[in-house]
Amino acid sequence: MEDYAYILDYLPQGLPDEKRYKRGPVAYGIGNYQFKLLELSPKPDVTLQVGEKVYIGKDAKKRHKILHVKRRIGYNDLTNAAHSELPFILLEIIKADPERFLKVYNEAQAVTTRLHMLELIPGLGKKTMWAIIEERKKGPFKSFDDLEERVSTMHHPEKHLAKRIELELSDAHQKYHIFVAR
Repeated sequence: MEDYAYILDYLPQGLPDEKRYKRGPVAYGIGNYQFKLLELSPKPDVTLQVGEKVYIGKDAKKRHKILHVKRRIGYNDLTNAAHSELPFILLEIIKADPERFLKVYNEAQAVTTRLHMLELIPGLGKKTMWAIIEERKKGPFKSFDDLEERVSTMHHPEKHLAKRIELELSDAHQKYHIFVAR
């Protein structure tokens, strides 16, 4: 279960397709650990900002802005605004906890005899994959900047991870999941 979520979109008047008398504010968020997409019910008289980190865990006393999680949703259930904000929020999540995401580059293993986990990351080809593997033998990467410095073909490694997370969220037919809980 997720404890925190980042707000992707906030609709203070509710969804336009809901019946008029039942309309209530709704927010869409993404969990910061398992990347679950969620529909959230904000507390009355609360205003949420896109990109804001809110507590959604079990402790109701800590939930200052979210009343409850309505349901888990799919990528196609998000609004267009949420779709456009998703890459930026994913980058924010990655930059907030770089050690967790550097583990992918430091510890990735072969998935099958012909496929390496690093090859699943968009924008990484075999040449870059082998450069990463060779460099990490010398020592683990300490930061994204260290990774970029040591692997000349690697640029903006955090953006590659954000693209992978978005791909896992948007494509239900992905066979391998590195980040997103099913």
